[in-house]
Amino acid sequence: MSATQTLAGRTAVVTGAGAGLGRAEALALAARGAKVVVNDIGQAADDVVAEIRALGSEAVAITGDVGDWAMGERLVQAAVDTFGTLDILVNNAGVLRDRMLFNLSESDWDDVIRIHLKGHAAVSRAAAMHWRAASKAAGGPVFGRVVNTSSEAFLFGAPGQPNYSAAKAGITALTLATAQGLARYGVRANAICPRARTEMTADSFGTGNGPDGGLDIMAPERVGTFVAHLASPAADGINGQVFVVYGDMVALMAPPTVEHKFTAADGVFTAEELDAQLTPYFEGRDPYRTYAAYSVAALDTTGTQPAAH
Repeated sequence: MSATQTLAGRTAVVTGAGAGLGRAEALALAARGAKVVVNDIGQAADDVVAEIRALGSEAVAITGDVGDWAMGERLVQAAVDTFGTLDILVNNAGVLRDRMLFNLSESDWDDVIRIHLKGHAAVSRAAAMHWRAASKAAGGPVFGRVVNTSSEAFLFGAPGQPNYSAAKAGITALTLATAQGLARYGVRANAICPRARTEMTADSFGTGNGPDGGLDIMAPERVGTFVAHLASPAADGINGQVFVVYGDMVALMAPPTVEHKFTAADGVFTAEELDAQLTPYFEGRDPYRTYAAYSVAALDTTGTQPAAH
């Protein structure tokens, strides 16, 4: 492993790391030499710590809900107190409360927004405070990596996941703000939209092996490998990006573009002029030609059913 890929001497915090993607990400970081603060809400965090120690790396379990704002500071402090530093933050924790909009309850909305979006923000804020202080103390940039977990649900506007889609869109925007706000301190922040066969998606995918009959095409380890790369020194030039990640591919998303600009002839639109310009433009338009990025679905060559993380 090259010097730019190793994570030896680095410390990572991974939320929701007791199972599924979070576990795979924690193990991938540990395999490259990182020490890991494993966060989840129960016993599973201790189990992953045992797996990491079996790899020969160091880890500590911090159980608790990232939707609690104070948990962010607790996780960062645990990294500093136990291992002396914080270098990498992987925000992964989340829950599902899938409902159509007309069936959505207040708790369905609040639970998903709190754990996904607020959870990402709480730990990111605490990490940002740590890195800013470290940079000021060092008199220059320090090493910092944030990998946030968005989803293709925000690209599509999944009809049965209005809460989840909104949370993931917010996480993407939070990632961009993190990337711009912390770049001067040496921090790089990116978002992934992963798919993987986990307990959360157990009913979403069919079975399938990789092209060589080996590793499952939807194995979370595939995502873990990419997260470990984003966490490494080699990824210093990657900041403020969104990737769709699963199977045998990593797809870099482009930002939205302006399709068409409507301009008032005399500087101020009238109702009649808006009607004259917009109505014919949208007449006969494909109902799927919206702001939703349905074309991203064409990336899927796994042979499994599409589903969001």
